[in-house]
Amino acid sequence: MTRAFLTPALLSSISQQPHLPKDSWYFVVATTLCILNRPDQIPTVFQHAVENSIQGGEQSLKQESQLFIARRIRESLIKASAVGGVPKTINALHALKTATPAELQDGPFAPSPSSRRGDLYDTPVSDILQRGQDFFEKIYGKIWQRIMEHMDGSGTEDLGLIGRLTYGYVLSNVNILNHRETSFVLIAALVPQDVNPQLKGHLKGALNGGASVEEVKAVRSIVISVCKAAGMTQLDPDRPGGWGWREEVADL
Repeated sequence: MTRAFLTPALLSSISQQPHLPKDSWYFVVATTLCILNRPDQIPTVFQHAVENSIQGGEQSLKQESQLFIARRIRESLIKASAVGGVPKTINALHALKTATPAELQDGPFAPSPSSRRGDLYDTPVSDILQRGQDFFEKIYGKIWQRIMEHMDGSGTEDLGLIGRLTYGYVLSNVNILNHRETSFVLIAALVPQDVNPQLKGHLKGALNGGASVEEVKAVRSIVISVCKAAGMTQLDPDRPGGWGWREEVADL
């Protein structure tokens, strides 16, 4: 059986990280676990978050708070698929579902607060692609055109097309997680993959989306903490293999 590594002490420490934006720690950690291929640990994150959401008070307020948390974690896992792959998102969502009471789930064909069904079936494709383009430009700022040309010039136009679809239909939908929070998801998904060229862009993209330097650094810090707890290490440059980072994790 795979060893659990998310202790209550570690989760408490992460949730109290200085400068970490309110209501963000749990979806950042869940995203990290998804990419680390440790979906088994995601229920622990969810349970810790809901147990500490509202102490006392009316049951209706508790349920509203817990539904808010559940939806934000689910949305983070959906958005993580854009840079981490759909298979890991599938496994992560099903692991989360095992710990989620029925009243905190959005059932099949029930209206989702993301409104993606409307994006797909009721909204002109051109509107969604333009929304994605606007989101892309905001993330990358003045270098957005160079980044898109780099994708279009990869040897196949399909890379740029996939990027446009992903930004349009997945990332630019901010009905649950806003621009800044979406950038936190992308940071959490990129750090474990040791892909500094992409991580650098999204660290700066979070600033362009309204986050402060301190907030971005706090998100980066807790992601690295989870990765290290899972066993990732800084690899020796001469080592032929292993699980970890081949260079220092990009920072602002």
